[in-house]
Amino acid sequence: MSKISKSLYICIVLASFLLGCVPAKEFQALQDKNLKCEEEREKFSTENESLNVRVTECDTKLKVLQKEVDGLMADSANRSVELKRLREDYERVSSKYNELQELQQNLMQGNQKETRKVLSQLQITQKELQDKEDALKELERKLLLRKSNLDQMQVNLDNLNKELELRNARLIELEKILRSKDSIVLALKKKVTDALYGFEGKGLSIKVQNGKVYVSLEEKLMFKSGKYDVDPKGATALKQLIPVLEQNPDINILVEGHTDDVPFKGNAVLLDNWDLSTKRATTILRILVNGTKINPARVTAAGRSQYVPLDKTKTPEARQKNRRTEIILTPKLDELFKLLESN
Repeated sequence: MSKISKSLYICIVLASFLLGCVPAKEFQALQDKNLKCEEEREKFSTENESLNVRVTECDTKLKVLQKEVDGLMADSANRSVELKRLREDYERVSSKYNELQELQQNLMQGNQKETRKVLSQLQITQKELQDKEDALKELERKLLLRKSNLDQMQVNLDNLNKELELRNARLIELEKILRSKDSIVLALKKKVTDALYGFEGKGLSIKVQNGKVYVSLEEKLMFKSGKYDVDPKGATALKQLIPVLEQNPDINILVEGHTDDVPFKGNAVLLDNWDLSTKRATTILRILVNGTKINPARVTAAGRSQYVPLDKTKTPEARQKNRRTEIILTPKLDELFKLLESN
């Protein structure tokens, strides 16, 4: 099983486990898994960027190899011209050698001095002829070697072209899946916005971030201070959201409770801000799944206490902003995971 498949399996198990109230200590493990999922998403984006870089590198290598092939072709043409010239020189020297041999025969009975001169010239000519022949053979050997190198370069060039085509196909497929995911997220945001028309700007906001749709519910819309019973106005908003979630079964749902940094004075039920944020998240979760068509396996509840603030300042306005519940909607990325696993 691949690392990504294992991560999905763990997320599903944790989602089922957290249908009830999630204690702070157990939620820490869920938070770690959630962070790991975020890191994997970053990894997928990095993989996309890496593929773009590698395609650029392949294009560069292809241009360099093509330039080298062109240079070898030009050099081979020059060598062919030189080979032709050497052959002509060889024929000329060979003809001269034959003439000198004939002259030697004619002078055998003549002057010894002249004969020695002719013999000396004949030896020089023989040496020149041998040198030319050796040079011709060496040039032929180099031409054969260059032809072999040229053939190998062509094979490498063909292989690089095939690899580039495969990488381009993978990149196109990956971009297609990412565009499809983005389209799903934007369409989902529109459906959620339409369903919650009248609430947005009145304690409720909707945004797209990191490929997810965030529905942020302020405390004033959902709960009284220090309580976890949902206010009727908040319950109405949730009921208007439920049909959208029922009609989109491929969307995972994470309900996160957040508090401010003011310590919560415990009571018989709640000990601290961890308990308060968790209890609020599970209360909203139950409204979403009880009596609806939403599969509980899709839903996770989490308490984040005071540790993920929107505004870190200590002003009353910042604390009010931080007291919120977020419903995070994430499209399933099974198709993208399968593509990445196949690579």
